[in-house]
Amino acid sequence: MELWCQDETRIGQKGRRTRTWAEKGTRPTAPIDTRYGNTYLFGAFCPARDTGVALVLPKANTEMMQLHLKEISTQLPENTHAAIIMDGAKWHDTPKLIVPENITLIKLPAYSPELNPAEKVWQYLKDNFLSHKIWEDISDIVDDACAAWNTLISEIGRIKSAAAFTIFPLEI
Repeated sequence: MELWCQDETRIGQKGRRTRTWAEKGTRPTAPIDTRYGNTYLFGAFCPARDTGVALVLPKANTEMMQLHLKEISTQLPENTHAAIIMDGAKWHDTPKLIVPENITLIKLPAYSPELNPAEKVWQYLKDNFLSHKIWEDISDIVDDACAAWNTLISEIGRIKSAAAFTIFPLEI
């Protein structure tokens, strides 16, 4: 039995309005980036083995979650069962989702992202690899998401450190 955590994060470009200085009584122009291209990084982490499984997918829905669970299932060692902690996103809690036999899903209480250690991994990836960037198109976003993931996986001890459970033991 292994304890895992799972989550997904949006990576992409979305413009926002900003403030600018101007003389009183004038209305300056404030150009913004209005592109909305994005993708989703679905990730699952096992701190005990310092490993993870991820897919970069175009949407966050039940179909994409099904692909992710199938990938996690195939990456588990033989005769290993994974208990996966995850939030209550609607695509995690639907009868349409077919959970593989070697996986058990553990839902966290609503509105409690701080309980999911996967959030710390996303923060690390965004702070170190996926921030302060303007991507030209979706393929650039996907390339950077894959590069960030591959760097994370190659850093020995990073997942164990970032996704260490504070309220659960590393091994069951």
